[in-house]
Amino acid sequence: MERAVLQITLFGLLLALAATQPNKDDWDIYSFHINSTVTSRYATTVITSRMANRMDESKEIEFHVRIPKNAFISKFRMFIDGQVYDGIVKGKEKARQQYTEAVSRGQSAGLVSSVGRTLEEFKTSVTVAAHKKVTFELTYEELLKRRLGKYELQIHARPMQPVKSFKVDVHIHEESGINIVEVKGGLALADAINKTHADNEVWVNFYPTEDQQKTCTSCGEQGLNGDLVIVYDVNRDSGLGDIKTSAGYFVHHFAPSSLTRISKNVVFLIDRSGSMHGKKMQQTRLALIHILNDLSEDDHFGLITFDGSISYWKRELVQANQRNLESAKIFSRNIRESGATNINSAVLEGASLLNAHPREDSASILILLTDGDPTSGVTNLEQIQSNVRVAIADEFPLYCLGFGFDVNFEFLEKMSLQNNGVARRIYEDSDADLQLKGFYEEVATPLLIDVTMSYEGGTNLTQTVFSQYYNGSEIVVAGQITDNDIGTFTPQVVAISSSKKMTFSNPNGTVESTGTESADHIQRVWAYLTVKQLLEKELLLSGAEKENVKREALELSLKYSFVTPLTSMVVTKPEGGDTEVLHKPKEGEAPQTGSRHPNIGSSGSVMHTSGTRQGHLARVMHTSAGSVMHTSGARQASPGARQGLPDGYGGMDLSSIQPKDSGLRSTQLNAERVFSASILTMIQRDYTVHVQVDEAPTQVHATIVPATDNIPVSHRFLLKTENQSLPLCFDVTGDVRLKLLHHPTSELSVHGELDSVSNGGFRRIVIQLNADLYVDVEVNKITVREGSRITHHTGQDPITAGSWTIIRRDKDIDVAGGDTHLVILIQGKDAQSFLWPVLRQQSSDSAEGILALNPVYEEVPQTPTTKLRIKDQEIDVTRANAADYSISPPLTLDCWLLSADSALQRRLEAFIV
Repeated sequence: MERAVLQITLFGLLLALAATQPNKDDWDIYSFHINSTVTSRYATTVITSRMANRMDESKEIEFHVRIPKNAFISKFRMFIDGQVYDGIVKGKEKARQQYTEAVSRGQSAGLVSSVGRTLEEFKTSVTVAAHKKVTFELTYEELLKRRLGKYELQIHARPMQPVKSFKVDVHIHEESGINIVEVKGGLALADAINKTHADNEVWVNFYPTEDQQKTCTSCGEQGLNGDLVIVYDVNRDSGLGDIKTSAGYFVHHFAPSSLTRISKNVVFLIDRSGSMHGKKMQQTRLALIHILNDLSEDDHFGLITFDGSISYWKRELVQANQRNLESAKIFSRNIRESGATNINSAVLEGASLLNAHPREDSASILILLTDGDPTSGVTNLEQIQSNVRVAIADEFPLYCLGFGFDVNFEFLEKMSLQNNGVARRIYEDSDADLQLKGFYEEVATPLLIDVTMSYEGGTNLTQTVFSQYYNGSEIVVAGQITDNDIGTFTPQVVAISSSKKMTFSNPNGTVESTGTESADHIQRVWAYLTVKQLLEKELLLSGAEKENVKREALELSLKYSFVTPLTSMVVTKPEGGDTEVLHKPKEGEAPQTGSRHPNIGSSGSVMHTSGTRQGHLARVMHTSAGSVMHTSGARQASPGARQGLPDGYGGMDLSSIQPKDSGLRSTQLNAERVFSASILTMIQRDYTVHVQVDEAPTQVHATIVPATDNIPVSHRFLLKTENQSLPLCFDVTGDVRLKLLHHPTSELSVHGELDSVSNGGFRRIVIQLNADLYVDVEVNKITVREGSRITHHTGQDPITAGSWTIIRRDKDIDVAGGDTHLVILIQGKDAQSFLWPVLRQQSSDSAEGILALNPVYEEVPQTPTTKLRIKDQEIDVTRANAADYSISPPLTLDCWLLSADSALQRRLEAFIV
């Protein structure tokens, strides 16, 4: 039998990983169809992708789509050789057990992860035999939310190649009639879109040719990459609203028109701490001035800014007349950032201001904008939430706007929900001021307050009490009809308008059955809303109550096959029962792929080998996550393998391997198993690998031989840039000690020791505050050295070191003093945790060190290779990606990769201490 022997030395492996790029030309998407049906604002969207392997060997084929964050995946299927492989939704714990068993066999793991503002990413893959086809079918469901008087159906298309048969079909049916329809987005090619509007129905068909798929606003040689957005609204009256019933369930859409606006009392709480420095504060000032211009003269308002202390524009609410508005704009333009963050005092003062100046027939609103965690005053998050709840006492809603990813969004979300409001993330981007203004516009015009929805003859109701109803929004309630007796079902809404109590009811007294809805449609709307609200409620509870609510949400998620944060979809694949588990993250949460790094598998360096061709290296994908060798298209390494090789070494049986000075050992692998990132890291440092592939695709023989050299681990750093589309990135090799920050005019310096773990960070950060005062930070402890006195701290009590304050939390350590604010994030998990420093505020523009760098570059046009110009030097770069550990959980960002010397604009040795 012929044998092809491939000897992979460390250098050769690294060269292959660096030189080889993904190649999707080996397979063809010949059909990509999206079909979305919207009935009574509830959208069900099916994405069907048909692909063919055009090669003479087996290939791994990937299905990769993006769906709205608000949606629940409810079905996934694969069709291969006449067989159907269905995904099954299971509780996360049961799915995790199946996942662990699967990855211990070297099988793959899929994921659903957050991408940007409104989308989540879904990926999966399967190995397809030569000249065979596969069909992927994904279904997701969502209730469209009315904002600023419109509903938006967002459809994202990114097939990554022009497709011969590309179709998007949308059908919207609204019994009450559709009054406006608009199609927009980067994919909105006028000559490829056909729109038909007939009273209560709309059809939108988008059938671009292959040439058109390369020429639209969001297109290129790789085809479509963008959104098609259908915007619409329905006819409505000033009465009870739109009620649909079917099979013992109902859904009630309440959005009365022609109501008189209610004047409002609004207090803005603006974080002016040092971390708001630069563009954040510029955009905040700009948005605040726009918002002040939109206040009506019968509104009353107040402005409070805060860092470690509180500053009032005025200590009372004042009318929004011209003189007061001009004064407030001058105050806004002069807001300057510095100091710590005292969220507790700010919110309590804002609540006090509203409580001290009540006005009849008005609606009060408290809006908090912050970009960080509390670092002064009361810093215990639960205590702050308790204080705020007592101060507000259900009198008005609190809306929390979290600026960027440094903020503890779950803390803000919980505090908002506890006080009848919502939290919204404001993304750091060129349009952040428009995001702030857009949110304000949603709550700018209260029409009703103290809204109570009651349903005689109804049970198992979703939320029925709402503090306020705003112009352009909609209140939706769903439930079951007791004994399915429509004759005894009587809905009613009671609320306070501008000057009177209002009652909305059906003039006939009862509701007629609307048999036009499909049998289970309204029931699924009820289930969707109930699960969403139970997940919010679970965030507010603790102990037995919390577990009961989680159990109820889980049972509904399983019954209706929703992939939620409590469930996962298990996909059993062909060819040996390969299993994949799909998770849905919470807002800002890293995808659960079994790795401590969210980009392993989805963006890790991956080498695939095909058992049908001797020694063939199919393709290599590169990312900051590490190097993963796959056989027969397997996609994911085992958790154990990635976490320091504790047992089993992932998909390989390496139990016979001894330390590198013990001589030659060998082992066998099944062709479906995996070399994980951590295994390759170990092999790269200590071994040369001889891989021998049999002609038959069932066995791969690996011989592990001691290597002669130890190769140090490389860490990738990101340098974020002002007003540039991509940050810079560079690699630092070895477990060296780096100069992170130094103020020449003071004694402050910060050094960090890199760990020796692939895709890790810093094992230790030492902060010198003055000649005799040091703070030594490790993952599990903080040591303060003051002269000869040494104290160790492992708890979360605030630490004082000279004029500096150190606050430790579960996932970060806050170090603040004077005008300098440093946050040390704890990334990773358990024994594999590491540190990553983030400079939120610095007192000197002359500061030195990696954290103080703020590079500026421009792209050099019309060059054969990509070049950047940095300080009059033209530098060759390549497009790569890296994990951004300056936020938690980390995200994977595209970046321009260049040498450390070029990125730092001096020799790397200048930063090594």
